[in-house]
Amino acid sequence: MNVATLVGRLTKNVDLRYTSNGKAVGSFTVAVNRPFKNANGEQEADFILCQVWGKQAENLAQFTGKGSQIGLTGRIQTRSYDNKQGQRVFVTEVVADRVQFLDSKKQSDQGRQDSQNAPYQGQAEPFDINDDDIPF
Repeated sequence: MNVATLVGRLTKNVDLRYTSNGKAVGSFTVAVNRPFKNANGEQEADFILCQVWGKQAENLAQFTGKGSQIGLTGRIQTRSYDNKQGQRVFVTEVVADRVQFLDSKKQSDQGRQDSQNAPYQGQAEPFDINDDDIPF
C-alpha cells in the first residue's frame, strides 16, 4: 500500500505548467512540522516535494500562495533523470490525488494577494512529458 497524508504550508507559489497535450501539472513544496522539538527546543520541519494534476493543479495555483496551509493525500513516487552534467538524479515526491485548502477565507485571500504581488516564477510554455510519468 502506498498512501501519503500531509498537512503543511506551501514554501512558495505553485509552479503551474501544461503538458504539450494541455494537461495542467502543479509542482510545489510543503513544509510539514515534525511532531517533536529538537534538543534546543526548536520546531523542525520536513520539506516535501509534491505534484498535482488537472483542475486541482489549476485551483491550487489560483487560490493559494506562499504560506497557505493545505492538506493532501496521495502516493509517494520516485523518478530519475540525467542532469546537464550527465549525472543521474533521483527524485522522490508525493503525487497528490486530493488537495484541501485549510486556511480561512480571509487568510486565503491574503495569500492570493501576496502571490499576485510576487513575480511569476512558472513557465507559461508547454513542455514535453513522457506518458509513463503521468500518474493515471
